[in-house]
Amino acid sequence: MHELILFSVGIVVGAMNSVAGGGMLIGFPIMLAVGMPALIATATTNLVVLPGQLASAYGYRKYLHKLSRKYLLLLVPCMVGAAIGATILRHTSSARFTQLAPALILFAVILFSIQPLLHFHLHQHISKKSKNNQTLVLIGLALLPVAIYAGYFGPGFGFIMLAFLGFTSLRDVHKMNGLKNLAGAGIAAAAILCLFTAHLFNWPLGLSMALGCTIGGYSGSRFSLRFSSHAIRIVVIAIGFVSAGYLAFRTY
Repeated sequence: MHELILFSVGIVVGAMNSVAGGGMLIGFPIMLAVGMPALIATATTNLVVLPGQLASAYGYRKYLHKLSRKYLLLLVPCMVGAAIGATILRHTSSARFTQLAPALILFAVILFSIQPLLHFHLHQHISKKSKNNQTLVLIGLALLPVAIYAGYFGPGFGFIMLAFLGFTSLRDVHKMNGLKNLAGAGIAAAAILCLFTAHLFNWPLGLSMALGCTIGGYSGSRFSLRFSSHAIRIVVIAIGFVSAGYLAFRTY
């Protein structure tokens, strides 16, 4: 029964990650609701999102083919940072992470809430500035600490990356989403490699959810123009705040 529930939730998570981001703000509380400890659920999210992110990137392939190859260099700090974050997670006790989980979810929800404002502010700030290779290096350096957070917990990275991509000459939202999904896949892969021998994955439930996430990720990328990202954002924010409040009440 839990496998079927998580498979269904995975479809929603994959579609949301592809279109608007924030899917695991719904997926993570559901994983806790079916009985996963917070630490196990967090590690297992990497199994869940990896195939979905790859499927989403594949759905955006025609836009990625038009992308300048220099932007792929941004994957390097993303994967390095994720490896560092996952290593920190590996050495975090289950009790300690359970205490941190409500604050981490709240932080991710706040990031998700302010992402449009952040993106607009950055776009306005850099609209008259040149966007050269030096800018790309600075973005890569800025992404490193963000990727450390992503390797440790995850939700919220995509929002920040989209905002940082406002510093570049990219203006096609599909190219930006494709690159974001590719970076998300790299982060998940790096985290899995670092956590593989730590016995922190719930393989049966994680793979069930991952299958759904793959279907949702590809479908979302193919039909992204038919989804209302604004409506999705409102639902995610509401559920995220409720989840953070519930976990805080249960933990503290």
